[in-house]
Amino acid sequence: MTRTRLSRTRRLARAGQRRSAFTLMEVLLVLAIMGVIMSMVVPKLVGRQQYANIDATRISIRGVEQAIKLYSLDHTGKYPTTQQGLKVLVAKEGQDTRWRGPYLEREALDAWGQPLQYTFPGSKTPGSPDILSAGPDRQFNTPDDIGNWAEGA
Repeated sequence: MTRTRLSRTRRLARAGQRRSAFTLMEVLLVLAIMGVIMSMVVPKLVGRQQYANIDATRISIRGVEQAIKLYSLDHTGKYPTTQQGLKVLVAKEGQDTRWRGPYLEREALDAWGQPLQYTFPGSKTPGSPDILSAGPDRQFNTPDDIGNWAEGA
């Protein structure tokens, strides 16, 4: 009688142990559900990243514009030349006694890690410099370029 009771207790204990694990079907079902959810969410996130990069680049361009204005104030209203470019905002060039920078902490890059293009006088913003990012395709003079001028200019 004691033996029967022990083996019955062991069987019940083993049955409980077997049930504590997931079956292969349960695991596959969960993976399938996760796959469906990911296939709906990931494409939306990727598209949002592109918009976030464009917005970040516009903000960077605005920051560079402010740095150029500070430089201009220190240089009696003169903007850096196209040859000087944006590097003059980071480090003093030659014997410039009016330089009070740095106006930027480091080289101005867009959200894709590419340097911004600077031109003065600007063709899109007369009397002011043009500041341009090549945009998502990293190629200048394409429709996705991002600049400091109003859209459609």
